[in-house]
Amino acid sequence: MNKVILLGRLTRDPEVRYGIGENATAVARYTIAVDRRFKRDGEQNADFIGCVAFGRNAEFAEKYLRQGTKIVLTGRIQTGSYTNRDGQKVYTTDIVVEEQEFAESKAAAAGNSGQGNYSRSSTAHSDANEFMTIPDNIDDELPFS
Repeated sequence: MNKVILLGRLTRDPEVRYGIGENATAVARYTIAVDRRFKRDGEQNADFIGCVAFGRNAEFAEKYLRQGTKIVLTGRIQTGSYTNRDGQKVYTTDIVVEEQEFAESKAAAAGNSGQGNYSRSSTAHSDANEFMTIPDNIDDELPFS
């Protein structure tokens, strides 16, 4: 099974192109920054993952997605290769988007500078437009680890 679920922010506006002909299909390409859960000294904080969407998913990306938008997507990994102008073989890895949706409200997005803004607090709280924050001391109470 080839299934990927990602949560991240767009690093730039989607680049959308349309095929030629009567049934021109939209193709959108964008990159999302996915925060790493743990960071070692000297390593980057996020992975930058290339995504490609076709048809209605591409049209949705063109209309609604912008740099800094936090999204969750599902798709599949697709690898490929091509020969560049210098005659060198280039290998590619992309996520082919099957589903994509917003991962935060407009209000939360407006107040965010486009960078990861994750925090843990000592008490659990939730807002109608946000996800619930998990308190630090709850690990012992969870039925899984």
